[in-house]
Amino acid sequence: MKCAVFASGGGTNFQSLLDKKISGDLHVSFVLVVSNNSRAGALERARKHGIPTLHISPSHFELEADYTKRLATALREHEVDLIILAGYMKMIPAAIVREYRNRIINIHPALLPAFGGKGLYGSRVHCAVLEYGAKVTGVTVHFVDEHYDHGPVILQRTTEVRDGDNPETLAARVLALEHDSYWRAIEAVANGAVTVEGRRVYGIAK
Repeated sequence: MKCAVFASGGGTNFQSLLDKKISGDLHVSFVLVVSNNSRAGALERARKHGIPTLHISPSHFELEADYTKRLATALREHEVDLIILAGYMKMIPAAIVREYRNRIINIHPALLPAFGGKGLYGSRVHCAVLEYGAKVTGVTVHFVDEHYDHGPVILQRTTEVRDGDNPETLAARVLALEHDSYWRAIEAVANGAVTVEGRRVYGIAK
């Protein structure tokens, strides 16, 4: 399955996926890396592996429709089957979501629907978890729809919130869980093991 990775930052999740592909655990082809940030580490990681890159942002266009058209054209040119969001900070245009329904995947560093939605990303999520006093947190891999952190859940895994945790220690433990979880969900989707009925997703290993 040909995959495009969308990332805005350093690309540690993307690197973990590359590592799993190199080790032979993840059976996909990375054909494009897209970023709204010209300085994103994910772009450099892609270049080191000979993967085509695209720097594109809504701010580059006067009309959102032109942005959407350019993005859609790039995805078609690279024959993308699956879009993987890996720390991508922009909303996917609704037209792209419709064209790739149940073929766009995101990972969120909490157990959705808790601690999700617009503005809740990165360290903000872990701060919110600690401020609430939650005893358990984790990661959620989900399909992307037209709303933030809302699509059908593919996979969730948990880790405890420890008494001495701060946002940094909690983030480190959740990130390790992300790296061990995301590739598993992607592999299941890529090999056709996953089916979606409404909001229920079947076929993913527990």
